[in-house]
Amino acid sequence: MISRTKIETRESSGFRNFAIIFGVVAALYLAREILIPLAFAVTLSMILAPFVGVLQKLRLGRVPSALLVVVIATASLAGVSWVIFNQLISVAIELPAYRENINKKLDAINAPGKSALWRAAASVKEVGKQIATPPAVAPPPDVAAATNDRKIRRVATPPPPAHPMAVQVVEQPGSELQYLESIVEPFLRPLTIFGMVLIFSLYLLIEQSDLRNRLFRLVGLNQLNVMTVALEDAAQRVGRYLMMQLLVNVVFGTVCGIGLYFIGLPYAALWGAVAAILRIVPYVGSLVAAALPIILSLAVFDGWRAPLLILALFVVVEVTTGNFVEPWLYGIHTGISSLALLLATVFWASLWGPAGLILSTPLTVCVVVLGRYVPQFGFLHTLLGDESTLDAEAQMYQRLLAMDDQEARAVADRYLKDHTLSQFYDFVLIPMLTLAERDRHKGSIDPAREEFLFLSLKEMLAELPDFSKPAPRNPEDVREAWPSGRIICIPANDEADEIAAAMLAQLLELDRRVALTFPVDTDFVQLASMVNPSAEDVICISAVPPFAFSHAKMLSRRLSETFPHTRIVVGVWGFSGDPDRALERFQAPHPDHLVTTLEQALIAVTIPGKIPAESI
Repeated sequence: MISRTKIETRESSGFRNFAIIFGVVAALYLAREILIPLAFAVTLSMILAPFVGVLQKLRLGRVPSALLVVVIATASLAGVSWVIFNQLISVAIELPAYRENINKKLDAINAPGKSALWRAAASVKEVGKQIATPPAVAPPPDVAAATNDRKIRRVATPPPPAHPMAVQVVEQPGSELQYLESIVEPFLRPLTIFGMVLIFSLYLLIEQSDLRNRLFRLVGLNQLNVMTVALEDAAQRVGRYLMMQLLVNVVFGTVCGIGLYFIGLPYAALWGAVAAILRIVPYVGSLVAAALPIILSLAVFDGWRAPLLILALFVVVEVTTGNFVEPWLYGIHTGISSLALLLATVFWASLWGPAGLILSTPLTVCVVVLGRYVPQFGFLHTLLGDESTLDAEAQMYQRLLAMDDQEARAVADRYLKDHTLSQFYDFVLIPMLTLAERDRHKGSIDPAREEFLFLSLKEMLAELPDFSKPAPRNPEDVREAWPSGRIICIPANDEADEIAAAMLAQLLELDRRVALTFPVDTDFVQLASMVNPSAEDVICISAVPPFAFSHAKMLSRRLSETFPHTRIVVGVWGFSGDPDRALERFQAPHPDHLVTTLEQALIAVTIPGKIPAESI
């Protein structure tokens, strides 16, 4: 009954989340006329807010500071737009001077029979006609005679009169007012949206504190800390992204402008500025920015060398910027994975058109922050965030279950770039062995995958290079006092325990200690006859959860009775409880130490006495 209730609760929760998402998407689409200017205003206010803060520090009021910043920003934007508009008009005026060059290229493209492409297309078209035309079938004699009679009569019949002249309705020329209206009308909607953005931005800058307090009151005082952190996180991420994008776009436009100048294209500075501005639009902006100078080069230059050089310039700069510069600069600034950013761009462009294309990254950043701090929307952070959804141990375990040891070794290589070998064993391989042991005891791993997993781990241990040797545990004067005996590593029960024992032995050998390992089926009689442990030796029992304690307790008691003068250390790898209290669960005679990590084991088996507290 309880499980059924939990299932029903989970199903109802999933349906509720789906209904909420569907409702939010529908509201975003239906209210886009208001939400698009508001989203632009929020983004613009994030850009201008630091400048308002600087003016406030100069003892200027909030309202004058916001007004002054908005006026300066609007004037700067208008000035840049006016300069670019005048330059584009100059380009349009000069285009007729290149009419002869344009006609030559159009003739070269459209001239029939001259280009290989045209001949290939004509051949394909001719073959298609031959295939589509049915073979001619001779008609019967009576049908042929009737057809001939019709032809004779048709020839004798006088031709019909000429077709009547088509009537064309010519509209009366409009007045100057109508002509002006037709010119201004395409600009009315953008100007209206721009005005709404300015009004919203000014209000957001002036009433920033009041709006923030209202939002806190809306979500409740008990969520004050979470909302504060979420707002700061979203503002910092969006702000850093916008600043990095501005820097990247300026460099992109500068490089393109310099390249166009050396190629010899007129108005190179103009096309560099246009490229920097258009690149604000993801994916599409660079294509449009490259198309404009390429089209102009077709008119200006005689051959095809300059257009191809311009195309190569934009391709090289865009590929370098998009694949190397931006990932290096942005880093964790947005917190969005590359695939999620692409999908989000398509989603917002489908929902809001070109405006959604421009706002896709800031809006997605806000969605990711929402999923990070609101538990009900945590799946959004999982789906869209750039954080790895699986830890290294889970990634390795999953790839080994899929019998892909190459990818598993790639995970190990990436982890070992920033961590030591002992950390890799303690925090990746041993937790992975714990996951495998739990599934094995539940019977959820088939024998073939289990054999492949353990065999791959043994090969990995044998082939791992000496990435990093363990640091000295103590000063040299203490190292000289270390006992010179052997460390005998024994697995408690199964193959996972044996692999963990091999890890400890490898680390001991890297630390220049004599370490011996034995397989799972080692008998005590064989152990005594082979190594004959003495008082200087140390026996380390290796046990991997979930059934580590039961086998370790039994083996420790038997070893203590058989070799009473030999120190015994029990390693219950990954145990999260108190080792001292866990040691009390062992029957007398108790082992000398109980450790939970290989780092602790390295100290316990080499230094007599109690393990330092900081190592536990």
